[in-house]
Amino acid sequence: MTRQRLAPFFARLAATPAATWAAPLRRLTAERLRPERHGDLPGWLRALASLPRIEPGEIRLDAACVQVEQGPGAHGSADEALRSGLDALHPWRKGPFCLHGVRIDAEWRSDWKWARVADAITPLADRLVLDVGCGNGYYGYRALGAGAALVLGIDPTLRFVLQFLAVNQYLCQDRLAVLPAADTELPLLAADGPFDTAFSMGVLYHRRDAAAHLAQLHRALRPGGELVLETLVLPHDPKSILRPPGRYARMRNVHAVPGIDALRGWLDDAGFRRIEVADITRTSTDEQRSTPWMRFESLAQCLDPGDPQRTLEGHPGPTRALLTAQRP
Repeated sequence: MTRQRLAPFFARLAATPAATWAAPLRRLTAERLRPERHGDLPGWLRALASLPRIEPGEIRLDAACVQVEQGPGAHGSADEALRSGLDALHPWRKGPFCLHGVRIDAEWRSDWKWARVADAITPLADRLVLDVGCGNGYYGYRALGAGAALVLGIDPTLRFVLQFLAVNQYLCQDRLAVLPAADTELPLLAADGPFDTAFSMGVLYHRRDAAAHLAQLHRALRPGGELVLETLVLPHDPKSILRPPGRYARMRNVHAVPGIDALRGWLDDAGFRRIEVADITRTSTDEQRSTPWMRFESLAQCLDPGDPQRTLEGHPGPTRALLTAQRP
């Protein structure tokens, strides 16, 4: 079932400058989506199969809530089956999505982040885009809405791949896929990568080897291609690097939070040029929060109740920077 859903995307990928990536990614996807590979995968596949078939209405990929208008079959039992099937893929981290009258109010107001990105980057019209650590594909849909020719999203979390397949059953896009891979597994088969734009949004601080992550992104871009990097930074200590000895905001896998100057140095060392800081924003509990679609703890529970400018561990609270850079 999943192979059939992704086949049109692979056909399109094979007709782009990233054609050599198509066959290795197809094989990797088939291997990763075998039900025995993950204990929860059979249940997620059942949830996907349970989603009702609904005639699509108008599709909007350029809206804050990526949406398909309510079709003629989205009422009564169909609406209940839709909501139930989507909820079985909880938690939803990125969004919002509005599918036939069901609004997925995700943990992150990803539309706010996209608003900061949209005017800061090279226009995406007709560009081949790579989105690393893409989650369920929200930014990929927004990239298509901005005119991108094709978007390859990769994320090793199988739940997010299933969320994409569920959403795409209704958004019906064959120029976007979320595939179960990490940046370290990219089939980089040529000296110069094929992508015009590469996104790394909220990924860098989760990498033990930040230099290796930036090197992978550099290699994935064609000469003249653009990196769009969003990551945690130290807002008031530009040359320092925080390496949390334990957790950061209750996260176990935050390995390094650099100041802006240190981050610029990392990008320069990776071979990027024309490095620009487009935005620095403190993450608020309005932008990242618990919702009925993400019922676990969120940012509010990870900040010091006596000083919300700091995390529970005493580190500076999360501030995120958006940078663009070019492969020369």
